[in-house]
Amino acid sequence: MASVLVVEDDQFVRSALIRHLTDASHTVRSVGTALEALREVAHFRFDLVILDLGLPDLDGAEALKMLRGITDVPVIIATARDDEAEIVRLLNDGADDYLTKPFSVEHLSARMAAVLRRSRGSGSGNGDGSPRPVLQVGGLTVDPLRRQAQLDGARLDLTRREFDLLAFLAGRPGVVVPRKELLAEVWQQSYGDDQTIDVHLSWLRRKLGETAANPRYLHTLRGVGVKLEPPL
Repeated sequence: MASVLVVEDDQFVRSALIRHLTDASHTVRSVGTALEALREVAHFRFDLVILDLGLPDLDGAEALKMLRGITDVPVIIATARDDEAEIVRLLNDGADDYLTKPFSVEHLSARMAAVLRRSRGSGSGNGDGSPRPVLQVGGLTVDPLRRQAQLDGARLDLTRREFDLLAFLAGRPGVVVPRKELLAEVWQQSYGDDQTIDVHLSWLRRKLGETAANPRYLHTLRGVGVKLEPPL
């Protein structure tokens, strides 16, 4: 089953979604604003986000763009709007699917299953059909297939993007990876703001029990890039 974040300000709709998802054995967290949603995805790892567009603090389309700046978690838009041009724009901006209200729970379940299949299938192999090996760097273990990471035997609670960044660096231990390569391979962007990388590195360091001033695993070479290597 999946870990799902519901972003919906209508309490009636929100409660109905939570009840349906919980009954389907999903783990559910819910918020009513875009800013709360951004905080949630920054601190917890979700398999899927269900995002309403009519939020009280920020339009859902803008919220989607902000979400895409910090995570590639699959997003299903759920809204009463049915303008085709807007649907195309949202899909181009990073939405994985779109549901027009009102919709049945069966319809939602089918769309969720399809999105999760695509998401989980996209990162499970080496490109030749074989599973990715478990990566070991000092006391750090990264399992790309199960999308799990442990430090000295303790499981790390990482967001989707944090895990992708850690796994990419762990696959190249001791190698200085340029920021442009990180943007291209982890964020699938040919250009972007270095601050995005810095923020995720800061979150990763905190979860690895280190700081930029006193690094153990993650080392930044100013003007060059980032490397991950075991502590001395």
